[in-house]
Amino acid sequence: MQTLHIRADSVTGYHGSIVLLPGTHQRLEDFLTAGFDVAARQRRLPLDLILAAPALTHLTDRAWLVPLLREVIEPRRAAGQPLWLGGISLGAFRALRFAAEHPTLVDGLCLLAPYLGSRIVAAEIARCDSIRGWDPGRLSDDDDERRVWCYLRDLQSPPPQLFVGLSREDRFADTQRLLARVLPTASRCEIEGRHDWPAWQCLWRHFLDRYLQGAYATAAEVPTP
Repeated sequence: MQTLHIRADSVTGYHGSIVLLPGTHQRLEDFLTAGFDVAARQRRLPLDLILAAPALTHLTDRAWLVPLLREVIEPRRAAGQPLWLGGISLGAFRALRFAAEHPTLVDGLCLLAPYLGSRIVAAEIARCDSIRGWDPGRLSDDDDERRVWCYLRDLQSPPPQLFVGLSREDRFADTQRLLARVLPTASRCEIEGRHDWPAWQCLWRHFLDRYLQGAYATAAEVPTP
């Protein structure tokens, strides 16, 4: 699995990480061109940014789950660090798919303009009074879409922290709103924009300000034993 590790400037004893997965046709370097690392550093967050991309040969199967676990997630867990997982579009879908497979290994999910599967599955859910009333039936091993929605339906307390960012003109906005409407107001953010980097940059800044700046700044004030 290809990775880029951008370490935080902070030297405090408290430290966390967020792993971001790219969308379709995106390179890891695109996150840097878009200033994702700069935005985190400007906020002086004790937060490592880890960019991770599956090998091209694994884009259409589930084999990417294993290297993400072993090469990226487990080392961070072994270090005892708080850990967020997220991504853009298809990357956000993969973050959800990983969380569905390993629900106890992430503390939070940052879903920027998430692709959430086909509108066929979304229509099934939309016909129900709520997502909790949706019954997908027996799931096949390769039904990633329904497994992701089942994970969201069955989140127990306390669930991982969730941030869902979407743009009003995003081509996947209808399915994103289906998810957003079942989340607390503090867990979602909707802005003007499309399915493109200017919108994702803005949503990333909202995420950093709303979640990480407060959470990590507070924790960083606690002296290390």
